[in-house]
Amino acid sequence: MDLGKVGIWFSGSWRLPDSPLDVAAEMEGLGYSALWSSGRFEPGLSKHFERQLAATTHLVVASGIVSIWPTSPQEIAEAVADLADRYPGRFLLGLGASHAPVVAEYTRPYSKMISYLDALDSAGPSVAKDHRVLAALGPRMLELAGERSAGAHPYFVPVEHTVRARALLGPGPLLAPEVTVVLERDPSKARALARTFTGGYLRLPNYANNLRALGFGDDDLAGGGSDRLVDAVVCWGDLDAIAARVHEHHEAGADHVCIQVIPATQGSFPLAEYRELAAALRLD
Repeated sequence: MDLGKVGIWFSGSWRLPDSPLDVAAEMEGLGYSALWSSGRFEPGLSKHFERQLAATTHLVVASGIVSIWPTSPQEIAEAVADLADRYPGRFLLGLGASHAPVVAEYTRPYSKMISYLDALDSAGPSVAKDHRVLAALGPRMLELAGERSAGAHPYFVPVEHTVRARALLGPGPLLAPEVTVVLERDPSKARALARTFTGGYLRLPNYANNLRALGFGDDDLAGGGSDRLVDAVVCWGDLDAIAARVHEHHEAGADHVCIQVIPATQGSFPLAEYRELAAALRLD
């Protein structure tokens, strides 16, 4: 499954206000090669993946991620098989172990992931190794991603993590990090907007511990993140700055980068920003 070099990550609505049109088709026309969005931590496979597939013709639609806790592997396999029948070779299942604060019975997440993958292995070709990726941050989960899936989809990570992830995965498996961006040149405004995003994630132990392993201390993790931390996990600035950060991840070993634009208006799809980025990244 070819994800191309640059895709989009967005968790909100892919429809514009007061419009029935889904923006997925335009994003495909602009040259983005994959659309990533959250499984929304609800039982089953969200219907918005099917809507994105129906609105487009050739790009890959990927889940980033479907949590392994609320839905059985058999139910997920059946839902993915249905999409595979209708849109062959276009849906990539991204799975993740989520976080203790948002899962009621969060125990032994690594073992849970292994048992989940074991069940998927016997569930059919649509969820086989080459058709799934794992959300992975630490060494054990990254190694598991390389061994039991097509590769890894790290989220909320700086370039330094991409370097480490590629070293652990080796040259073969897919490495597709999410890269968060704010199109704002003013440092104070950009960091203030970035902290509306970073604050929540820094309260989740998996992300906080991953950043500690990369050399960030408690002072960096406090209050939505120090300037150093914010600048590492959120790229802000003009189009050239964003393009340069995407290039850094590719140079560090990423096969595919999915860009998440933080919109000035929460929840609204940042259509203008993705249009500008497509031109700056020369996706056409």
